[in-house]
Formats: sequence, C-alpha cells, structure tokens
Amino acid sequence: MSDTHTIMVALDLSRYALPTAQYAGRLARDLDADLLFVSVINQRDIDAVQSVATTYDTFPFEQFVNDRKKERHGRLQEMASACDLDPARVRTVVKIGIPFQKLLEVIDEEKPDLLIMATKGRSDMVDVVMGSCARSMYRRCPIPLLSIRGDKYFVV
Repeated sequence: MSDTHTIMVALDLSRYALPTAQYAGRLARDLDADLLFVSVINQRDIDAVQSVATTYDTFPFEQFVNDRKKERHGRLQEMASACDLDPARVRTVVKIGIPFQKLLEVIDEEKPDLLIMATKGRSDMVDVVMGSCARSMYRRCPIPLLSIRGDKYFVV
C-alpha cells in the first residue's frame, strides 16, 4: 500500500500543463491517490489590469478577477476530463498571488504527500532551462517534488 494519498499538481495552463496533468493522472491511478490541481494567477498580471482599470470608472475589476478564477477552474476541470480521471478524486484550487508563495500556502493548507510540476511554464523566455517558480519551489518545497521535464514540448 502506498503512503501517497494526495498528489498536488501545479498547473499554469501553459503548453506544459496538459502533459504534466496526464502524467500525474497516470501516477494517481497507479497509487490509488487523489489529485489536487492547483493554478495560481500571477499577482503581477492582476496588478497590471488593476492599473489600467483605475483610469476607467466603468471597468468591472472585481467581475474581471472572478471571471479569471472561474475560467481557471473550468480549464483545470477540462484537463481532468482529458486525463480520464474520476471527477470524485480530483479537486481544483485557484489562487491569486506570487505563484511559488501560493503553492507553498496550498501545501500548508491541504497537506498533500507529493507535488508534481513542470520545469518550465508560462514564462518560457525568462529562464531557459528551468522556470523561476519551479526553481523557487525546489529550494522551499517541504514535501517531495517530482519535476516533469517534457523535453519533447520545448522549442529550442
């Protein structure tokens, strides 16, 4: 019997997200574990929209943020469906903030046994070999972390 009961999967909805989710799904089935799909909307993106929104009195900023969160939940559910996972074994969490900090908060709140994430994400050009969020998580993650390289998805 496995000691892994919950696998947390950090998904940024980049092109690396679906292969990461699929791998996590196969592992969860093999280990008879639940999945926790987590996506973080970067605070800098929200701040940029809020900065523009302050110049327009009629811009529905709160509605914009709620729509983005709802969209993320929907996309995570689509990934779970594409991975042929039992919906009862998958939960989704969407946070807003600095990605690695929010991932650490979710680990603290949810107590997963393993974290799976891709080595690269949305900001391909910032860090050529490994994304900045992944690098931060490798240094700070309090639970075992499995990185998915996905070399066949990298454009060199």
